[in-house]
Amino acid sequence: MTVDIKVMHEPWADPGVLLPDYASNGAAGADLRANFSQEDREGITLAPGERALIPTGFRIALPDGVEMQVRARSGLSLKHGVTLANSVGTVDSDYRGPVGVILINLGDNPFIVTHGMRVAQAVIAPVTRAVFRVVDTLDDTDRGAGGFGSTGTA
Repeated sequence: MTVDIKVMHEPWADPGVLLPDYASNGAAGADLRANFSQEDREGITLAPGERALIPTGFRIALPDGVEMQVRARSGLSLKHGVTLANSVGTVDSDYRGPVGVILINLGDNPFIVTHGMRVAQAVIAPVTRAVFRVVDTLDDTDRGAGGFGSTGTA
């Protein structure tokens, strides 16, 4: 399935930084790259525990019925402890502002985010909307109200 997504560079963005693209034919996520303004092209350093909004230099228009999920890159997470502060970010179909990536350094060492670096990946997914309705009772299940860890660890 292919979804047509309109993309627009920010006026300050470096047009030489690739827009979202897929690294392989089987990739589910399109790579998102850091695109810093001219005065910040040297990048930024994230100290351990520090987070920052990393600009991508573009805006998008998603069609109704889809979202863009912004996900961490496994290599950054495993090798450096750098991941997304908001776990998975969502870009809604009616949002037209700049797309940014909230990175956090959970590692032990400072991490430098460089201009053009692949910092996250975008997965385009269909959106299912729900209708929430108040009821007097819920159906019973084997688990019931068992909470965190109630189904065991193995």
